[in-house]
Amino acid sequence: MPERILVTGGTGQLGSVVVDQLVAAGERVRALSRKRRSGRGAQWAVGDLRTGRGINTALAGCDVVLHCAADYRREADAIRTLVEAARWTGNPPHLVYVSIVGVDRVPLGYYRAKLAAEDLIVNSGLPHTIQRATQFHSLVRAVFAAAGRLPVVPVPRWRFQPVDVRDLAGRLAELAKAEPVGRAPDFGGPEVLPAADLAKAVLAAAGRRKRVLPVSLPGSLYRAYADGGNLAPEHADGVLTFARYLAERPDPGALRYH
Repeated sequence: MPERILVTGGTGQLGSVVVDQLVAAGERVRALSRKRRSGRGAQWAVGDLRTGRGINTALAGCDVVLHCAADYRREADAIRTLVEAARWTGNPPHLVYVSIVGVDRVPLGYYRAKLAAEDLIVNSGLPHTIQRATQFHSLVRAVFAAAGRLPVVPVPRWRFQPVDVRDLAGRLAELAKAEPVGRAPDFGGPEVLPAADLAKAVLAAAGRRKRVLPVSLPGSLYRAYADGGNLAPEHADGVLTFARYLAERPDPGALRYH
C-alpha cells in the first residue's frame, strides 16, 4: 500500500499546491487545517499546531509529514508540538521541513526562528529532510508593490532569486516519496536578478511608470543581503521565471498589496 503523506498548512499558498500535485500523482494525502475542510482529493484533518489540538489524530497512520505551514510568531513552538506528537506514534514518520535559504546568514527574526526549528528537527531523532528555498514570486511582488505606492521607489542594492511555488511543490513531492536525507541541497529560482529590475517589472505589470532608485543602507541586515546571503545561484533548479509569473497573473491592483 502506498504511503500516506500528511501535509500541514494544506490550505496555504504552498501547501495547497503540494496537496494538488501529490493527489494528481496518485498519493494518499491527508491535509491538516485549523478548520474543517473537504475536497481537493485529499482526506482532511482538523488540528492546531499552536495548541496541539488534533495533531495526534492527524499523524495517525502517516508515514511522511510534509510541513508546509508557517507561523511567523511561533515557528519553533509549532515544530516542537509536531516533533513531540510524531515521537509518540508507533512508527515515527519522515518529517520534511520547508525552510529558507540564508536562515544561517541573514539576521532577520523570522529567519532565526526557522533556524531554531531546523535545530529542533535535527536533534529530534526523527528521520527528516530539511529543504531550504529562496523567496516566493508572490512575496517579491508584494514587497515591491508596497514600495510602489511612493512617488519614487527606493530599492536596496540587493539581488533576489525568486522561486515559483509550483516548482518547489514538485521538489517537495519528490522528497516526500524518497528516503530521508537530512539537509537537502538548496532550491532556488531560475534567475538571480537585481532588486531594481524586479521592482521595474512589478511596476510595469501594474501599468505604472515610476522612477526606481537603488539605495545603500548601513547595518548587518543590509550587508547580509548585499553579500548574497539570501541566494543559492548554484542551485537554480526552478523553471518558472518571475516574468512568467507576472504574465500569468496580471493584476492592475498589485500596488494595493499590503
